[in-house]
Amino acid sequence: MDMDRDALLQALAEACVTAGAAIMAIYQSEFAVTMKDDASPVTAADAAGEKIILAALARLCPAVPVVAEEEASAGRIPDTDGHFYLVDPLDGTKEFVSRNGDFTVNVALIEDHAPSLGIVFAPVERRLFAGDVRRGIAWSAIVAENGAIGAPRLLSVRDVPVAGLSAVASRSHNSPATEAYLDQFKVATRVSRGSSLKICMVACGEADLYPRLAPTMEWDIAAGDAVLRAAGGTLSAPDGTPMLYGKPRFFNAGFVAAGRLHAPAIAPFLATEEQR
Repeated sequence: MDMDRDALLQALAEACVTAGAAIMAIYQSEFAVTMKDDASPVTAADAAGEKIILAALARLCPAVPVVAEEEASAGRIPDTDGHFYLVDPLDGTKEFVSRNGDFTVNVALIEDHAPSLGIVFAPVERRLFAGDVRRGIAWSAIVAENGAIGAPRLLSVRDVPVAGLSAVASRSHNSPATEAYLDQFKVATRVSRGSSLKICMVACGEADLYPRLAPTMEWDIAAGDAVLRAAGGTLSAPDGTPMLYGKPRFFNAGFVAAGRLHAPAIAPFLATEEQR
């Protein structure tokens, strides 16, 4: 890298904030919704955000391949060797369309098939999350209306409360298998949110566990995974091992994001889900 990690993380954060501003301009307008081949929705905001981030990465790290959601949907996927960027310019397009605010801008640097740096920006809340896994530093900040990034607050996963853990679940993808998995734990509170905000809630100690027993793509989770790992948490593949990136089709069958607790593998519960 030509830039030091602090400067690179700051530049990535600024690119996400700029993309978030373009996304918010469309969010506050009457926008059209079309459907991709996989039946997922897409709007002009997805393309606008991705264009800004791709331009920024071309300036910052021109030699590093970029796998971005909309580019990948169009069949434009570069060769990678375990060292590349993953970009999801608008994670939570369903939430964007329903205007509930739970969508994010996501950029992650993958090194040796694992997340190394990550930025998650929630434009409606103007809340920014950042993580440097190599140095074990995660932080959040509030972004002013003019785009200025406020003072960082260090993040860390929390000890599990004696009264029981807080579990976060998907708004759109809860299932009986998810409930069966959570039955293994003493759950005191449940929260439903959209997008990669769920992973960030675990990273900042607002939740303890997030099981996802439905497919995702790597660009959906890589940035949040970086923030979570940097904050002391884990994001595990179905077999219980750390999630790897650069898999065939960049596909995840499921995962578990956890703070300071042991999270059993979800593989047996995924088999139950697949039988439904």
